[in-house]
Amino acid sequence: MRITPFLSGLLLATLALSLSAAEIPIVPPAKVGLSKAKLAEVDQFMERQVADQKIAGGIVMISHKGKIGFFHTYGQMDREANKPMKPDTIFRIYSMSKAITTAAALTLCDAGKLGLDDPVAKYIPSFANLKVAAQDGLRAPARPMTVKDLMLHTCGMTYGNVGPDALKESWNRLKPLESTNLAEMAEKLSHVPLAFDPGTDWSYGVGIDVLGRVIEVVSGDSLDVFLKKAIFKPLDMRDTAFSVPAEEIGRFAANYSRSTNGLRVIDAPHASRYAKPTTFFSGGGGLVGTARDYMRFLAMVEQGGKLDGKRVLKAKTVKLMTSNQLPPDAFPIYFGKEKRPGTGFGLGFSVRTEIKTWDLAGHVGEYGWGGAASTHYWASPKDKLIVITMEQIMPYQWDTEFGLKKIIYDAVQK
Repeated sequence: MRITPFLSGLLLATLALSLSAAEIPIVPPAKVGLSKAKLAEVDQFMERQVADQKIAGGIVMISHKGKIGFFHTYGQMDREANKPMKPDTIFRIYSMSKAITTAAALTLCDAGKLGLDDPVAKYIPSFANLKVAAQDGLRAPARPMTVKDLMLHTCGMTYGNVGPDALKESWNRLKPLESTNLAEMAEKLSHVPLAFDPGTDWSYGVGIDVLGRVIEVVSGDSLDVFLKKAIFKPLDMRDTAFSVPAEEIGRFAANYSRSTNGLRVIDAPHASRYAKPTTFFSGGGGLVGTARDYMRFLAMVEQGGKLDGKRVLKAKTVKLMTSNQLPPDAFPIYFGKEKRPGTGFGLGFSVRTEIKTWDLAGHVGEYGWGGAASTHYWASPKDKLIVITMEQIMPYQWDTEFGLKKIIYDAVQK
């Protein structure tokens, strides 16, 4: 059920009751430089998405000039249980986990305990034996894989679905992401050939999960514990974790896919693997969380590494996250045949370097990413804008981002 503009007073009262005093206050759009009339188009678009059964429900949250000026919910979090979407609904955020894990690793860099140019084999010795799948067989990499390669997706690892046959065969046989913990995963991956020499190409893959194992080795903590210490507790991200506590399952959204007969449940809350504790802490795609929690993470990034007086990262480190770190003549980032010209990559986020043929509504300098269940976020420093959209539909759909981006940018009043 949508929280409509004319219920804005009720919205504020509801949020005050359902969310604690630690929340970022919700401010009327006009007071933060957002056009109420343009934002009404966001409501119209999202209502159509629900009515057309493109999504069961969703959330759109917008920060401008450091304040939340829009936080609306739409449709249902669980159609089968007839439960409306709520501001504190918990979502599977999948690859939105990556920026969080990268930021956690960067806290170790800031502390002098981890180096971006360190070979990964320094922390995972079996990676010294990695091979590249070349046309004439397996060979040693031209140079060692580094921590920075993991963060930039230039490490040569994929998700096993793309790359040379030798990579795919090893991946399918060893099933690294079905391991019981990150140590076991890393050992398996040391026997999976790389798709290319580190630093010579870009391929989306399991690198951030390996980074999670590096964090464990350096910190001495399991990844879930370290994320709590380094990120979640300082930022008061109270609902972000690798599983949903039993007492909070009632806030957990169902996950859907589209079919010719409408939406079909593919992961019901109580039956979900996220409803059970885990020992495999996937830093690349295993977290659940709320729009509110992720906005606090992005607000920390926007404010140069600190939030509410607590510093999480150095300002110069945040700059590495939010600016392109690929070479000037770099290969475009791509997913199979889908290329994204004008898009580079920082330490944790994609970064728009210029506007070309992909995502024409984007702005230069914009950074962001998404998750497999169609959750998404982007931030534009020059516009002082952060946008988070949450829904649960697989496979990933671009509808919400592409449908809302121009509307939201047009709502920004200079």
